[in-house]
Amino acid sequence: MNMMNKRIKYLISAIIIIVTEVFIAFYVHDNFIRPYAGDILVVFVLYFLYKTLFPKKNKNLPIYIFIFSVIVEILQGINIIDILGLGDITFFRILLGTNFDIKDILCYLVGCVILYYIENKNIK
Repeated sequence: MNMMNKRIKYLISAIIIIVTEVFIAFYVHDNFIRPYAGDILVVFVLYFLYKTLFPKKNKNLPIYIFIFSVIVEILQGINIIDILGLGDITFFRILLGTNFDIKDILCYLVGCVILYYIENKNIK
């Protein structure tokens, strides 16, 4: 598969997961899918968006995504949205989140372990 086709495949995958995330946010009000599956899927969005720009294999990419996700979660814990004066803007509250939860980090870890397997299954 040529590089452009890979990029398109990754972009379409990211868009599908983003649409799934939006669907979950608006229509799923349960105690499992919304709080846990949504957080697992968000690392897949980051992965596919990155792969859209840089489609070559990167065996450490899931580790970098996990570190980035943990940093964002910690920033939620210190109320970075309010510190930056963006607390009244819904877009930023949704994009960056507003509540620290250790369970979110565990979900990111689950997603990144899956991604690590995917990214490294054919690397020798």
